[in-house]
Amino acid sequence: MAVNSATSFVLSSILALLIFSGMQMYKPLLIRSPMTIILGGYLGSLMFMFFVTAIGNLEATLFGKNFQLKLPEIILSMAISLIAAGMVHRICFTTCLIFSIITIYYMNKLSQKAYVTAAPAAAPIKSRRHK
Repeated sequence: MAVNSATSFVLSSILALLIFSGMQMYKPLLIRSPMTIILGGYLGSLMFMFFVTAIGNLEATLFGKNFQLKLPEIILSMAISLIAAGMVHRICFTTCLIFSIITIYYMNKLSQKAYVTAAPAAAPIKSRRHK
C-alpha cells in the first residue's frame, strides 16, 4: 500500500537515521571481518537510498508531484552516506560508493519504467509537391 509524499518523507528520514545510528553503535562489530566491513558499505548504500527518497518526497511535498530530483540532491545524499560509511571504516566508504552507484542506477531504471510515458510517433509530413 502506497503512502503519500509527506508520510514517505518522514518514514524514509527515520529509516536513514536508524541506519546511521545503528552503524555507529555497532561499529566494533562491523569492523571485525572483511564480510562485515562490506556489510557496513551496504548499510551505507541503504542509507543513501533512504536519503534520496526523503529528499525526493520533501521536494514533491513542497513543490508539487511533477518536481524531479536533480544531480545536486543526489550528490548531497551520496556525500552524507559516504561520510557516514567512512566513519565506520575506510573500506566501508569504497563499498558504499559502489553499492550506491548500483542503487541509483536501478532506482533510475525503475523510475523510468514507472513514470515515463512513450511519446507518440510523429506522423510523416506529406508534401504537396508532385514529383
